[in-house]
Amino acid sequence: MSKPSPPRRWPWIVAALCVVLAFLSTMVSFGPPLDGRPEGTLEDVAALHERSDLNVMFILIDTLRADRLGTYGYERDTSPTLDRLAASGVRFDRHLSQSSWTKASMASLWMGLNPKRTGITRFDDTIPEQAVTAAELFREAGFLTAGVYRNGWVAPTFGFDQGFEVYMRPASRQLAPAVRAANPTLSARGTDEDVVGAAIEFLRVHGQKRWFLYLHLMDVHEYTYDESSALFGGSYSDIYDNSIRWTDSVLGIFWEYLVDMGLDDDTVVAIGSDHGEAFRERGLEGHARFVYRETTEVPLILAFPFRLPEGVVVETRSRNVDIMPTLLDLAGVAAPDSLDGRSLVPDILAAGRGEAAPDVDRTGVAHLDQTWGQRGQSSKHTVAVTDGSLRYVRIEHPAGAREELFDGDADARELTDVAEERSEEVSRLRARADGYLAEEPKWGEAPSRDVDELELNQLRALGYAIP
Repeated sequence: MSKPSPPRRWPWIVAALCVVLAFLSTMVSFGPPLDGRPEGTLEDVAALHERSDLNVMFILIDTLRADRLGTYGYERDTSPTLDRLAASGVRFDRHLSQSSWTKASMASLWMGLNPKRTGITRFDDTIPEQAVTAAELFREAGFLTAGVYRNGWVAPTFGFDQGFEVYMRPASRQLAPAVRAANPTLSARGTDEDVVGAAIEFLRVHGQKRWFLYLHLMDVHEYTYDESSALFGGSYSDIYDNSIRWTDSVLGIFWEYLVDMGLDDDTVVAIGSDHGEAFRERGLEGHARFVYRETTEVPLILAFPFRLPEGVVVETRSRNVDIMPTLLDLAGVAAPDSLDGRSLVPDILAAGRGEAAPDVDRTGVAHLDQTWGQRGQSSKHTVAVTDGSLRYVRIEHPAGAREELFDGDADARELTDVAEERSEEVSRLRARADGYLAEEPKWGEAPSRDVDELELNQLRALGYAIP
């Protein structure tokens, strides 16, 4: 497989930000976005792969846990735009990320492989050139591929530009006074408005071509919001909800743009996340430390070029490694063999028709090397295996390992350890974890690169504790 040439910088990006500045400065309304899509059916979903005009957009909302969205049952009105898209599309009810740390999670997502098989588990790991990513497959199928990101863990220096013809961090404009006032400790200039602004200019120039577009949003990760989205209080958890509402409003404006440009009725939009966030459920805050429910249960929503009047909820387990093969399947692009993920299109059709779900292995894995940010330290793994309502968690320590088992049916927040009472299930899932940890990277050991102190400081500014 030939590798793409290095990504080009956009010569028009400075002009782009000027063009959209006035447009984005109007982001204060939470009214329902326009929707020009026709009504569709499940048969239309099944036939999407036959369309020659279909575009694909993947929007990654960094650090977004599923249970903080209205469409997933949250009592606060944090996500009106996402809720409306889910109501006329597909919502995956039990969706698992493969790590609680962005870099490992995104490598798994793009390759359709669990972290042990990607080999991307530590801070200096780099995606190998021989790896096959979703962007490469879309590009080889004739799509113009572009990515806009704000998280340094998916920077080109770690190989995440592989397959993208355009891959860039947007230029940041000065924060609005209301945003700066609401976020006095915000360390970086700019917000996700800059990502959306770059995307709008890309679509203005290239929207009539067939494209695959990836947007990586960071305002939820950075707890960014403004006065109009400051609806839920001032605690750590409240501010997180405020930032979700802010991001949802940004996406609402972006959706209006897609409608105005006539792009909403020829584009599949997938909205997901790399990991969640802990709020002291077990005395812990943040992410990238363990792989419990609160940091690995994330949303996945699909919006089609048409509205499904009743919407579809897929209640069976799905995983981030399934996103790549699903989007490829919807676009009629063949996926590689030997992936850990699989297309979820059969699950969508079965759920929409009220039929039994496909009989497949739905075991999910979430994995974190607890020493991922420490130079010269041996790996110390924490791994979770989900099977039905059960989640087995193993945390390695120098003196051994701690094992826990949670039953989500009886304990929705998964705070009660039932390992002692259910030893047979612990043994069965322990064997699955052992088998997973014994796997080798598909393309051999990932190459590593020196990360200088400047880059480390930029990553530390995201809140990561890197020695």
